[in-house]
Amino acid sequence: MVVQAFAFYLFAGILVTSALMVITARNPVHSVLFLILAFFNAAGLFVMLGAEFIAMILVIVYVGAVAVLFLFVVMMLDINFKDLRKGAMHYIPIGIIIGGILLFELSMIYSYWQFAPTISNIDLPTDQFADVSNAQALGLVLYTDYVFPFQVAGLILFVAMVGAIVLTLRVRPGVKKQNISEQQARKASDVLEIKKVTTGTGV
Repeated sequence: MVVQAFAFYLFAGILVTSALMVITARNPVHSVLFLILAFFNAAGLFVMLGAEFIAMILVIVYVGAVAVLFLFVVMMLDINFKDLRKGAMHYIPIGIIIGGILLFELSMIYSYWQFAPTISNIDLPTDQFADVSNAQALGLVLYTDYVFPFQVAGLILFVAMVGAIVLTLRVRPGVKKQNISEQQARKASDVLEIKKVTTGTGV
């Protein structure tokens, strides 16, 4: 229990600290790096809770795709962040008010939260998934009862990916593209010309 408590407070402390650094760091690249650190520590907390599937998704999707995408966008775009910060101090009172309202709502939800009295075995797993891991139990449900919605969602994402590729590869005038068949069919005689030059005369 001591090791688990130490690991929890370690992950939670780093998570809260990195989350604060995300919104307080002046360099946007540093903010994205602190965001990645926050995702990793949140994944560690999910592993401690026994939700290893959510932890894996958090690392693969958010760290491997979303956060890296943010990092590339911030590093590749030439944005003057000093101009973006102008006038930001005027929105601090509104942000404090909204944050206070959200904190009050969360505290009210937490204080009045209770389970239904008729449910007595809410913490006990069902007999079907009693001896399997969290990811295996989700897989059994996903690929049996919800296999059709899962396949439809995959098809929608595939169509969206193909549509994005088609939109970016449309024909534009004046754009040179590589034609591999023409390059392979080209002969040396088509691009090279051999001339005999007499010594001392030049070309």
